[in-house]
Amino acid sequence: MKDRAYAKINLCLDVVGRREDGYHELKMIMVPLDFYDVLEMVPSAKTEMSINRYYLPINDKNTVIKAIQCVQQRYGFTQEFSCTLTKHIPTQAGLAGGSADAAAAIRIMNRMMHLHMDTPTMLDIAREVGADVPFCCINRPALVGGIGEQIESFQCRPSFHVLLVKPRKGVATKTAFSMLDYDHLVHPDCNAMREALKKDDYPGVIENLGNSLEESSLKLVPEIKNVKDKLLEFGFDGVLMSGSGSTVFGLSKDKALLKRTAEYMRDHKYFVRITDILSH
Repeated sequence: MKDRAYAKINLCLDVVGRREDGYHELKMIMVPLDFYDVLEMVPSAKTEMSINRYYLPINDKNTVIKAIQCVQQRYGFTQEFSCTLTKHIPTQAGLAGGSADAAAAIRIMNRMMHLHMDTPTMLDIAREVGADVPFCCINRPALVGGIGEQIESFQCRPSFHVLLVKPRKGVATKTAFSMLDYDHLVHPDCNAMREALKKDDYPGVIENLGNSLEESSLKLVPEIKNVKDKLLEFGFDGVLMSGSGSTVFGLSKDKALLKRTAEYMRDHKYFVRITDILSH
C-alpha cells in the first residue's frame, strides 16, 4: 500500500516563548505543498526499510520505524512491515520531510490494519513521533499552536506559486532553537496571515510573512541570506525561510519568473523545486 508524504512550509512562524518543560510555545501558519516523498508498505515477517538515500538511518531514529513502533504499541499488534521510501524532500530543510514520512506510515497502517482511528487518536499517536507529524497527518492549511499538537485547519486556494531553494548545508532544528535571542525575536501575526490566505488576499500574505527562527538559522547557515537576496533581486514578491531552514521559498504569481529563477539557482548547485500549496 502506498501513500504520499507531502512537504510543508511555514508562511508564518512565531516562537511565542519557552515553556517550563523546555519545549517552545509556537504559533504557526503551515501549508502542505504539492511536493512529496512516496512510502510503500507491505506486511512482512520483520520490519525492514529500503531508502533511495544512503545517508538516512534505518533504525529507531528513522521516523517511519518510530511511527510503526508507536502504532504497534497503541494497538497491541505484532505485524511487521517491509517499507520502501522514495525520498524527494531534502533533509534538514524546514520542509518536514521526516515528519511527512511518519504521517504517511500512520495513515497506511490505519487503512491496512483496519484500525479505524478517529482524528484525535491519529494525532495523539503522531505527537509521540514528532512535533510536525500531527500536521502532516492532516495535510491541510492550518493555524498550529502549542508544540505542534493544536491544529485548526482552514480552507484556502491561493493564486500564487512557490519556489523552493535550499543551500547545500542544512540546519538542525534543535540547534536553531538553542540559539534564539528571546529579546530580539520577530513575532509575526499568524492570525492576519490566516485571514489573508482565506480571502486569497495576496498583498496581505506578503505583508504578514515572518519567521522567529530565521535570525538564529542565518548564523548557522549564512548562505540563507544570499538565497533570500537573490530571490528578491529576481523579483519575487515575498521571500522567507521555512521552519528552522535551510530552505528559502519565494512567492510569485509569475510562472515565467519561477522558471527563470529555478534554472539560475539550479545552475548554481542549489536544490530547487517549483510547486504550489496543496488545495483539497
